Amino acid sequence: MESTQLLKGVLDLAVLAVLDREDGYGYDVVRRLRAAGLEEVGDASVYGTLRRLYNGGALSSYVVPSDGGPHRKYYGINAQGKALLEVQAKGWQDFSRSMELLISGTPLPRTRTTETTQETE
Repeated sequence: MESTQLLKGVLDLAVLAVLDREDGYGYDVVRRLRAAGLEEVGDASVYGTLRRLYNGGALSSYVVPSDGGPHRKYYGINAQGKALLEVQAKGWQDFSRSMELLISGTPLPRTRTTETTQETE
């Protein structure tokens, strides 16, 4: 399975999770995502996600002067972002459990639809 496709679906969640631990500027967020095992994450994807989350109200930002170059724009998660993180984390956990059930070979629970279909066959 191509991890870049999976990453597209969870990049918001990953960025929010990183910023929930500590505020960061763009490349810092990229570096932390890669350190967590998401080596294929692209700089442009993360910068775009930060802008979108900020414009959507999930992040706040502030500028920190830098001794060795231009100032850095830091992002921090706010109350709206924490609520979004909670919802997305729950969605990911539910999805992950479902996928684990499917790929583990564990017998699937029977549903009423399955029972009804089998009774009418």
